[in-house]
Amino acid sequence: MGREATCKCDWAGTTAEVKVLLEAPDLIVRGNIRKRVPIASLQNVEAKAGCLRFKTGADQVQLFLGAPMAEKWATAINTPPPTLARKLGITGKSIVRTLGSITDESLKEALAEAAEISAKNPDMIVACVDTPESLATTLREAKTQLAKSVPIWLAYPKGPGHPINETTIRSMLRGIGMMDTKVASVSSRLTALRFNLQSTR
Repeated sequence: MGREATCKCDWAGTTAEVKVLLEAPDLIVRGNIRKRVPIASLQNVEAKAGCLRFKTGADQVQLFLGAPMAEKWATAINTPPPTLARKLGITGKSIVRTLGSITDESLKEALAEAAEISAKNPDMIVACVDTPESLATTLREAKTQLAKSVPIWLAYPKGPGHPINETTIRSMLRGIGMMDTKVASVSSRLTALRFNLQSTR
């Protein structure tokens, strides 16, 4: 969602100027009122008279955002987030090739929505990598299909302290003429980058 605003807040009768961030999975309030609540816990969300109104637990909350912004925030909160399958572009017609060890449950669920998991004529490749060596192996195995412009999603561990990171992946992929075109959070443990063959035009 990635929204933020500075506004007046009335949180269960306590009023203050605050900074509010709508960053999935939480709504975060900073300033003289400090709160962090899951977006999924917000109830009766509506925009009314320039306010974003909602209930969380026993607390009634009003954020005085102004009419246009309040309406946009209400729409964002009330719209269900896209599924991981949708974020990855997997549909009931997709043929997906997988590489590496697929152990993440969220990724397994997304892959289950594909029409077929097959190395033959895939629409995309989904690979899990956790070291530069496993990335190099993946790229060797996928070389022929990548050269035919089959996109590849590379899922790798989130956060610092891992043998592989975003910089390493981008460097290796761009070195073989691939360009990162999309990013997706897979789960609390994994994130993913999509790469496509860079156009030579």
